[in-house]
Amino acid sequence: MKKNKRQHKPTTTLNTPFGPLRLARNDINRVRKTIAQIQRTTDALTRRDIGDWRRAWQLAINNENPNRTPLYDIYRDVDIDLHLTGCIQQRQGFVLARSFKLVDGQGHENEEATELLNTEWFKNLMRLTLEANYWGHSLIEIDIPEKSAMLIPRKHVIPEYHRFVINQGDDWRKGIDYHQPPFRNALIEVGRPDDLGLYLKAATQTIPKKNALAFWDTFAEIFGMPMRIARTTSRDDKEYRRLEQMMRDAGYAGYMVAQQGTEIEIVESSKGDAYNVYDRRIDRANSELSKLIIGQTMTIEDGSSLSQSETHLKVFQNLVEADADMIRDMINNQLLPIMAKQGADVEGLTFNWDYAIDYSPEQQLAIEQTVLNNYDVDPEYFVEKYNIPARQSTKPTLQHNTRKNQNIPTNPNIPETERTLFTIPSSHLENTEQPFFA
Repeated sequence: MKKNKRQHKPTTTLNTPFGPLRLARNDINRVRKTIAQIQRTTDALTRRDIGDWRRAWQLAINNENPNRTPLYDIYRDVDIDLHLTGCIQQRQGFVLARSFKLVDGQGHENEEATELLNTEWFKNLMRLTLEANYWGHSLIEIDIPEKSAMLIPRKHVIPEYHRFVINQGDDWRKGIDYHQPPFRNALIEVGRPDDLGLYLKAATQTIPKKNALAFWDTFAEIFGMPMRIARTTSRDDKEYRRLEQMMRDAGYAGYMVAQQGTEIEIVESSKGDAYNVYDRRIDRANSELSKLIIGQTMTIEDGSSLSQSETHLKVFQNLVEADADMIRDMINNQLLPIMAKQGADVEGLTFNWDYAIDYSPEQQLAIEQTVLNNYDVDPEYFVEKYNIPARQSTKPTLQHNTRKNQNIPTNPNIPETERTLFTIPSSHLENTEQPFFA
């Protein structure tokens, strides 16, 4: 009799410094092949106005056949605004600079698993995740063996019906449902299906701002330099052309060649400096963009007082915490399960932000000093942390004094008048719940 042989599903193994990664060959190959077939096209860079923005918005919210392509073309122009870019980088920077760790059920860090995320592809994943706040949606392909996180072109994604299409502009009914296997085992979705992102509101300021800058350039070109006028009594066409060539070669200022007696009148506005019309409009657009992206203006523009800046900082801090929570939820609910299915050893682990090592030097000093004054600390802690060959001190010990936040030496050999008073400033102990902003 023939023995029944158990058939194994073919797998592929990738050897990494952190151990072998195993994944289903057919599934990952199918995902790679399908996504590679997406026909990418070049974006058209044309001038946009508020009318174009409103029409694009209407197409994007069409229930039967939503089309975000024209809106994304406008978003491309919005994305290059310099002030807006500065606001976004400030908001994202506070999140991307944070330390993180993967912990088990007991809260102990798994250093090897944490190193899996301490890579370039993971930083790129966090950036793409945060971009969903502004574009409205991000669909990201995760390939652990290739160590990549790649954005599926947004113009090919119809999030309202969780589909992506091969050719831009195809009907969503012809698209591929990325909520179904094998794509759900390789794609991460960030953002609500009906969310059009903050760029929808930002466009109402970046479009007029761009026009104001263009008008200001025109104003400077016309009125910023004096006009040169060449007058001649000659009626010879050759003489006219010779004078015109001379004026053209003399510089970039405006000029004209006319017969004797020709008059040119330039009338300027009597309402004040014309440039203020453009400058103040641009400033107002910048302040509105600051309020939209970072919730206030004083962390990126000039502030008027310390109390106001502290209030604005708390508003900004709330936005950063919301972004950090979004990334943490994405990793725990989507990334880690995908990594496990693709062969990474992350079962039972949870992603957390590591606040412990993000304390400012002042806060860390205050915490360590407080602990030393009240508890016995193993010198190995300082040896490992600061790489200092410390040993048991032979100096007088410090004991807690009845005066608040103060400690004095208790060695009776030291005269009372020569005792040094050690004080922990109360400001060092404030805001320790959110150490990143201290």
